[in-house]
Amino acid sequence: MTVREIQAGTITNVVERLCIRANEYLPEDMKSAIRDCRACEDWPIARDVLDKIVENYEIAEAQEVPICQDTGMACVFLEIGQDVHIAGGGLREAVDEGVRRGYDKGYLRKSVVKDPVRRGNTGDNTPAMLYTEIVPGEQIKVTVAPKGFGSENMSVIRMFKPSAGLEGIKDFILETVETAGPNPCPPMVVGVGIGGTFDKAALLAKKALLRPLDSQNPDPFYAELEKEMLERINRLGIGPQGFGGRTTALGLNIETLPTHIAGMPCAINISCHVTRHMTEVI
Repeated sequence: MTVREIQAGTITNVVERLCIRANEYLPEDMKSAIRDCRACEDWPIARDVLDKIVENYEIAEAQEVPICQDTGMACVFLEIGQDVHIAGGGLREAVDEGVRRGYDKGYLRKSVVKDPVRRGNTGDNTPAMLYTEIVPGEQIKVTVAPKGFGSENMSVIRMFKPSAGLEGIKDFILETVETAGPNPCPPMVVGVGIGGTFDKAALLAKKALLRPLDSQNPDPFYAELEKEMLERINRLGIGPQGFGGRTTALGLNIETLPTHIAGMPCAINISCHVTRHMTEVI
């Protein structure tokens, strides 16, 4: 068996680059969803807001400036091949250095505080929220997803008993979005995680936000649930930026895991119309 060596400095460089690009370029699936919703809107104010959103991301791309003033916490997902050896430094240090450099070089707002209660800005947007997974192969897949907190603050987890059933989950999704209202800067993207444990459900919901909006859950049951709940959310009439209209959500993705016989955890991670993520494979 051969082991491929990847230098920690290479990881730093990739994270630095992705921090900047993710904050300046909206993914193509997001842009396409926004344009499609604009074409279907019949409420003049909603159409105007969506036009401004399009204008905003076009200016960000052309001038290489952040799409939003909240450049978020750097959520970094690493799929590390089991045949990879990281040399020349620690993984955590490599990732944080990449965030540090990226947020400095890209003139991105530093939004991280040292302590959740006593506060105090770290001054460099570190530490990153780091998620690692060991997978087959000899590559590292790096995804940087800056997460703003106007939407993150609207996210909820609930530990259902199995007796709540499918209707309990449906009601929970609608209740969470309706309570969020205009706060997460709609049109939003809704990530839903069902199953696992308390912590795994939340991670599933966040990872659901990384899935392309033009994809479906591979299980037809959940694919149909995604479609149904997106339609029901858009009938709430919250609309772009809360001004009413057909477009409250651009997409809703569901991810699931097996769970315990006594539980049915469900987490909802809401993201704004600037659902940013960039990926590079080393």
